[in-house]
Amino acid sequence: MDGIKYAVFTDKSIRLLGKNQYTSNVESGSTRTEIKHWVELFFGVKVIAMNSHRLPVKGRRMGPIMGHTMHYRRMIITLQPVYSIPPLRKKRT
Repeated sequence: MDGIKYAVFTDKSIRLLGKNQYTSNVESGSTRTEIKHWVELFFGVKVIAMNSHRLPVKGRRMGPIMGHTMHYRRMIITLQPVYSIPPLRKKRT
């Protein structure tokens, strides 16, 4: 599960949950087959389709040096209708 960074909760990703599609950020070096294998193994679900796109690089300035943020890919994973991934819960303090 090292390739999957975290789940993404935006307006679009919440809307896609109704279509049984889940969104998460993954490392850019991970392949689609690796991500599919990790999701099926860890959550015990069957993946129908996977869509991915690279996020645009945002510039960050640290003093006189111009840098950029980390490179991630965003995966939209479609599951078979009988499967679902349990929602992630925040830890309350």
